[in-house]
Amino acid sequence: MAIDETILRAVVAGQSPPTLRLYGWSPTTLTLGRGQPCADADVGALERDGVDLVRRMTGGTAVLNRDELTYTIAVADSDPRLAGTIAESYRAAGVALVSALARLGLMTAEIRPRDRGGAYSSSRGRTPVCFEIPSDYEVTVGGRKLVGSAQMRVRGGVLQHGSLPLRGDIGAISAYLTERPDPERIRSFAITLQEALGRTVGWTEAAVALVAAFRDILALSLIESPLSRDERVQAERLLVTKYGDPGWTCRL
Repeated sequence: MAIDETILRAVVAGQSPPTLRLYGWSPTTLTLGRGQPCADADVGALERDGVDLVRRMTGGTAVLNRDELTYTIAVADSDPRLAGTIAESYRAAGVALVSALARLGLMTAEIRPRDRGGAYSSSRGRTPVCFEIPSDYEVTVGGRKLVGSAQMRVRGGVLQHGSLPLRGDIGAISAYLTERPDPERIRSFAITLQEALGRTVGWTEAAVALVAAFRDILALSLIESPLSRDERVQAERLLVTKYGDPGWTCRL
């Protein structure tokens, strides 16, 4: 999370070009949305199983980050590739994600249309689980959410997170939430790439497909590059003062 915010700051300052970052998680981590109550997390269960707890800078609700590929894309807010409203930028990213999934052989993924009446969300009420309710233009398969997305906008820049669960039990998050939402209900509304595709896709294979799709669909000229020295210093500072600080994680 500290690295993602550092990248966004560098893009806004004109020190870095539009950036796509792909990564996985170790150890398993429960990430809360920026405005989500910390009380949603069962801290005792997390500590028992060695699962970390982190608060994202982006919105939305809880995600259990394991056996997944996470993408971050950071651009200036004037960049036409993710310009416009949040929904419009979700749609632009969604087109790239559907293209990536097609490269992996999944031809049934689609972008969920905009819910202008709000009936989809209101029929389920409030849920602490990101994957239980798809937002406008998120990627679904057979009506079940496959990619969870969240966004942060600051003056001069946009950062979008996305979580693609590669395999595993999508309902396992229930054990780490105080409300103990029904795991079967979560499974009925969400799906992993392995279940959707009928085969296991490794992290590298998925990453290659995402890089190619984001490059082609969003017209990104991608050059692999490590963090600069200044970016590493900034990320370490944010880790200490923000993302690694329980005061930030449980500020709500």
